[in-house]
Amino acid sequence: MKFTVILLIFLVGAFITYFWIKIPVTENLSLISNQYSSEIPNEQSNKSDSPISIKRLRNKNIESEIYKIEQRLANGSNYSKYLVSYLSEGEKVFGLLTVPFESKPESGFPAIIFNHGYIPPKNYSTTGNYSDYVDFLARNGFVVFKIDMRGHGNSEGIATGSYFSSTYTVDVISALKSLQKSELVNPSRIGLWGHSMSGNLVLRSMLVSEEIKAGVIWAGAVYSYEDFKKYRISDSSYSQRLPQQNTSHPNRDLNPEIQKLRDNKTIIDFSTEYWRSISLTQNIGFLQSPIQIHHSVDDNVVNIGYSRDLEVVLKNNSRIYEYFEYPGGGHNITGIYFNQAMERTVEFFKKNL
Repeated sequence: MKFTVILLIFLVGAFITYFWIKIPVTENLSLISNQYSSEIPNEQSNKSDSPISIKRLRNKNIESEIYKIEQRLANGSNYSKYLVSYLSEGEKVFGLLTVPFESKPESGFPAIIFNHGYIPPKNYSTTGNYSDYVDFLARNGFVVFKIDMRGHGNSEGIATGSYFSSTYTVDVISALKSLQKSELVNPSRIGLWGHSMSGNLVLRSMLVSEEIKAGVIWAGAVYSYEDFKKYRISDSSYSQRLPQQNTSHPNRDLNPEIQKLRDNKTIIDFSTEYWRSISLTQNIGFLQSPIQIHHSVDDNVVNIGYSRDLEVVLKNNSRIYEYFEYPGGGHNITGIYFNQAMERTVEFFKKNL
């Protein structure tokens, strides 16, 4: 009996001691766990604080003064042409500006900011490249502002490409702000046209600024970054390398995640905060203006899958868009398909600007 009582006291004491120790330990573990969890969003936030993050760019204050006329050029068929410049983040960017001969509407002409695709900077020409495209738009009553992205032509700065840098996006928004200050242009009727690499640029710019009222993309690429992994591309505008002295360029995203895109065997989790922050399709809800897409099936530079995938996203998210495929014409949609695509482009801009 005495042994039984002693054993009972021992068991009760052990039971009380167990819970006396367990409860504080559990509370401490909970506190540590909560502190660690609160650090994860901050860490993810830092990782996703990319210079090409859509939300970061939307919060960026981008301004520019009215363009400066540098030189008057030979007239087009029914429009004048000028070499002009404006400032983008303090660097001088040049461009070709066309202005219709016809009388200016009371509220100003509708305008199109024209964005070139990837061209090696040493081969780029302000007046030479895309001359037929610019001429077609200019002859139809638009002010056309074909900007030379930084590092091209006489523009200052570094040619960084669009996919992994915000430099060209800032160039576009700066051009928009510059045009809006011109008495020739209706500030609420400005759209974008872009080819190839600038498909990415046009869509990103439209997600960043709701002041862009319409966009047209020809043979565009890289909208989700997952599509880049799937389709690749046959130009070098996505090169991640910069000259040694410019590795800390503030507009260039050097996140190690990007390097994974170069290895076909690497599995990438595109659902992370980082990839979601820079994906154009993941941020498609910011798109408020109509967009038109053109792509040739036989494009051997940019896979038509880029455009088809984007069309699905636009449709599923009830965005306003038009989509056209062509059986031929290649990457530049040339030959018999050029006029058809340009006529649709002009019609779209006239309807939406």
